[in-house]
Amino acid sequence: MHRLFILFALTVFSLFPIIGFSQQYPFQDTTLDIETRVSDLIGRLTIDEKLSLLEHQNPAISRLGLKPYSWWNEALHGVGRNGTATVWPMPIALAASFDYIMVEHIFVRVAAEAHKKYREAQAQGNYGDYAGLTFFTPNINIFRDPRWGRGMETYGEDPFLTATMGLACVYGLQHGSIDGSITAAACLKHFAVHSGPEGTRHQFDANVSQRDLWTTYLPAFEYIIGFSDVKQVMCGYNRLNGTPCCTNRELLVDILRNKWKYDGIIVTDCWALNDCWERDTVILRHKTHATAALAASDAFGSEVDLECGSGLQALKTAVDSGYIPESKIDEHLRRVLSLRMELTESNPDFNYLPQITPHDAAEETFVLLKNDGILPIDGKRIFLVGPNASDTLMPLGNYNGTPLHTSTIEEGLSQRFAIAETATDADIIVYAGGLNPQLEGEELPIDIPGFHKGDRTRIELPENQVEEIRQLKKLGKPLVLLLCTGSAIALENIINETNAIMVCWYGGEDMGKAVASALAGESDNFGRLPVTFYKSTSQLPDFDDYDMQGRTYRYMKQKPLFPFGYGLSYSDFKIEKISVDYREMRVKGTVSNIGSKAKCKSGKTVIQVYLKNPNDKSGLQKSLVGMQKIEVPVGGTSTFDIKIDKFWLRQFNETTGEMEEPKHGDKFILQVGFSSDDKNLDNFKFKYLVQ
Repeated sequence: MHRLFILFALTVFSLFPIIGFSQQYPFQDTTLDIETRVSDLIGRLTIDEKLSLLEHQNPAISRLGLKPYSWWNEALHGVGRNGTATVWPMPIALAASFDYIMVEHIFVRVAAEAHKKYREAQAQGNYGDYAGLTFFTPNINIFRDPRWGRGMETYGEDPFLTATMGLACVYGLQHGSIDGSITAAACLKHFAVHSGPEGTRHQFDANVSQRDLWTTYLPAFEYIIGFSDVKQVMCGYNRLNGTPCCTNRELLVDILRNKWKYDGIIVTDCWALNDCWERDTVILRHKTHATAALAASDAFGSEVDLECGSGLQALKTAVDSGYIPESKIDEHLRRVLSLRMELTESNPDFNYLPQITPHDAAEETFVLLKNDGILPIDGKRIFLVGPNASDTLMPLGNYNGTPLHTSTIEEGLSQRFAIAETATDADIIVYAGGLNPQLEGEELPIDIPGFHKGDRTRIELPENQVEEIRQLKKLGKPLVLLLCTGSAIALENIINETNAIMVCWYGGEDMGKAVASALAGESDNFGRLPVTFYKSTSQLPDFDDYDMQGRTYRYMKQKPLFPFGYGLSYSDFKIEKISVDYREMRVKGTVSNIGSKAKCKSGKTVIQVYLKNPNDKSGLQKSLVGMQKIEVPVGGTSTFDIKIDKFWLRQFNETTGEMEEPKHGDKFILQVGFSSDDKNLDNFKFKYLVQ
């Protein structure tokens, strides 16, 4: 994995200063190591003060000179909920780029902006939520079903793609400084097996087989924890096989602490512990514990370190009742204070930031699904219509900041083309349709046909848009559909009504200008689908069923409308001279750009490597194990070199219930090409050789 180290000079605003004290305590002495200082501080705290520091809103402890601090901060695709900030494309869009280096660059810039805003907040005496350096991102849940409203926050349906992009996010947020100092704290969420439905998430029990747990829902968490020092993990709202995730010893103790040796902070999703004990007539909850103190005991008595919520009294009752020993509280507090001290006393330097803009990023994320030759648009008049044409909120997605300016599709196109006032006067009709973050999202208060609580009940394009497109097509003009969405949309009923379809996702603050550049052929940097685009809702299993059979490209036996990894370009690419180094597990080759319709001198494509195990009887079709986004000059060639980590060669053993690395003589098939569809792939059979 590429690692970027950049510097940006900052003034340190320690949360552990001397305030009006002539005597300096050892914990305030920055020449001592953090472990010694934390031990000194813990020894000076009363039990009530200790407990208060295990809620996300740490209060001030004036007698020791401690400032307040909030652990709840957001940076899903830019600093969120904290005033003016850069808004990058949503994670599902970033996943479509298939470019983990770009994702890391973006989050280095996010970390730099976060530090600037943190300094400003400190100077203003703002210690509230969203002004700190500990971020509840990335969301690495598997987008198993397109009906889930929060899928836009994830990196798609594939474990490898999710793990790779999530790791890039963690590196960018935490390690943007060449001097090695930490720049922010990332958080893997939601642990584990959390991907809808939103309407019942406070009581939902995800029943999952051990095979699906270890081969689909856990790999991204395991991979990132194994290959980084990610600082936080957030447990989810849902139950897993009967037990709430935030009191689930199998997840938090057996797997996270013991098997994976994770020693960072475990934080609850916000007010998740309330779901264990509250008897609510409005929100359906788990109700697995008789009292709040018992819920706190099961959480903090095992491995939860920090509650995002307000359960301090319950935790105090649990300690006073002898459910949790003070030594266990000290154990949690040691993790919390160590990270807080490390973060707030770091001095990262961001003087040399990656040269990436929201416009650049958006261009890399658009996916061209259909083009009969009408694109790129050159010297033609367009008529722009559709519900997302002038929407200023749609490009921003959710968990966003407030940009200084949002480029709408209408603004972007009007600056680039001469816009016709009527469809009759136009050469081409451009329809900006799809969804918006007010229809799909996190637990939204919405219940209308096709949408419920932020989820969808059907994945087809809304009926009113289907009818509008059909009426426009009757005008006899070429029609381009711009699909704004955070998830897959079934397009079978309108695919023949369009001449071109481009998925634009929720593309961030410069989305409109980037759309114009792409339509005009000024860029040929298109992405690929990070999710399967099904033909219709009828191709989906029941939404509440977490069994992977029939879901995603990995287990689906039906033919989708557009497969995972699919996407067109203005250029025509050809893979040649593929070779596989079986000892090093490297796939190499060349890619030729044999022609382009665009004005630019090069185009980008994504080389994808899939693994098939001919002896797998579980229904697994194939799995992505390697990828590289590569730029190829028009008329020229470029080389690719993709290393396959043996982590992704592991197989689940039904007898032992464990993931096992391949052994000498195991047979696999590698597939190399441009999408998960077999017709786009070249096959290479090999036997694994023990290294």
